[in-house]
Amino acid sequence: MMADPTVLEKIERDVAATQARILDYKMVTFTLAGKDYGIDIMSVKEIAKFANFTYVPNTAPFVRGVYNLRGDIISIIDLRLMFNLPVPQKTADTAENGLILRTESNVVGVIVDSIDKVVSISSEAIQPPHPIFGDINIKYISGVVEHDDRLYIILDADRVFVKGAEKADPSRVPAEIVDPRANDRVFQPEQVHESYRVGDFIEQELFTLKGFTVSPVNRLWFLNRLQEWKTKYEGAQITDAEAAQEFLTTFTSRNRERLWPAAYLDSIRSSMKEPDGTLINVWAPDCGAGYEAYSIACAMKRAFVHKQIKVWASDTDLMRISSAPNLVFTQSEIAEEYDEWIVQGKNGPTCSNDFKEMILFEYSDALHSTSLPKMHAVVMRDVLSFLDEQQQNRFFSLLEEMIRPEGILILGDNEQPVDSASWVEVDDTNLTIFRKRA
Repeated sequence: MMADPTVLEKIERDVAATQARILDYKMVTFTLAGKDYGIDIMSVKEIAKFANFTYVPNTAPFVRGVYNLRGDIISIIDLRLMFNLPVPQKTADTAENGLILRTESNVVGVIVDSIDKVVSISSEAIQPPHPIFGDINIKYISGVVEHDDRLYIILDADRVFVKGAEKADPSRVPAEIVDPRANDRVFQPEQVHESYRVGDFIEQELFTLKGFTVSPVNRLWFLNRLQEWKTKYEGAQITDAEAAQEFLTTFTSRNRERLWPAAYLDSIRSSMKEPDGTLINVWAPDCGAGYEAYSIACAMKRAFVHKQIKVWASDTDLMRISSAPNLVFTQSEIAEEYDEWIVQGKNGPTCSNDFKEMILFEYSDALHSTSLPKMHAVVMRDVLSFLDEQQQNRFFSLLEEMIRPEGILILGDNEQPVDSASWVEVDDTNLTIFRKRA
């Protein structure tokens, strides 16, 4: 018996809807008194280790001290004391786990028991708060969510930390701070907690030495990498290009300078809805040697066999973009999905002329590409992070105009859009794919 085609189509749509589950909320998770908590990643400025911060007399018990953050004296608040939770006994010189947070009107450091990881969830999965879920006042909880068999209590940063910070207003801290636990030693503000400016120095050096900009595009990755770096090197600074390159070793996307494997091609098919019309336009800015352009062209052609595919591939490196049309592959990197478009050239395997006609390689700056047609897909992995923040914002404004509704944007493994309001993340283990909201 033949299956009803309409039933099969419905099953395929249901599967695609499941695969495209929206992951539109990211939180940094941590523990307090044995329970799991989370806070919006956009409120997190840094992950830190607090030690030897300066005591300030006549403040609330939960205000553990202050330190200097780029010239500003900010409060260090112990969430355990603030919420009347047990505090493990530690020696005076033991570093405390913490986060530096942005609120609506302040920057504040908070101490927690331990930092866990960054978790991506669907905001639709967040449930309303209930007193049974936490040991703290329900008014400080924005919701609860279950993820990987763990229940996370999500704190509302502005409700909690603005109120707490007001009790230790940094503007009221004297020019000289006396720590009575250190024989009345006097600290000048610029001396306070100098070691915890490590993250800021590393940001500056990454930009100076490698042109890498830490911003909302990659802050998720940076916070995790910074924690690893501090643990491995005990807070060591980056002083040369070699150290900067080592810091960035975990940033580069998988299969960046090679043809995409078969699983990546399948990811395109499952994440992209079939467009109307006969032509599919794809943009691959800063395509380098051409691997991304050839890969996305193959993915589109396999996914939409009866459509015409046009890939606009550009780069500002004249040497690389000039040689991209004649790119030669190694036999080992060619998956069988590419076989019908590969021919044996004089120097080795290369793409057939018919396949190359789908791709237009040109020397141009992506930030000034205003004459291109509306795009069904854009692929630019590991590119945005090497623009400055102003250029990143300008590029996303450009994408708002260029990508069709429900078109897809493929970013690097450790990148995300500046403004998530316009994009929904596709749940995929191979590529980092965002779909533009209709």
